[in-house]
Amino acid sequence: MAKKTFEDNLQRLEEIAELMESEETTLESSLKLYKEGIDLCVKLGEKLEDVQQQVNILKKTAEGAFEKKPFDTLEE
Repeated sequence: MAKKTFEDNLQRLEEIAELMESEETTLESSLKLYKEGIDLCVKLGEKLEDVQQQVNILKKTAEGAFEKKPFDTLEE
């Protein structure tokens, strides 16, 4: 089985939310969907943290050169 992408997991999480909002979903099914949703949230969060660590922002210095800055040191 192919590894699911971030987008695949996000789409499945959206599907789960829709199913849980449905009045036709039983309590037992809702619990299973909830557990699956939590697992997906953890996976998605881990992926976002991984990507954040890899992102570098190019910042132009006063001299006109570009330097790499880690994502987490951005000024707000």
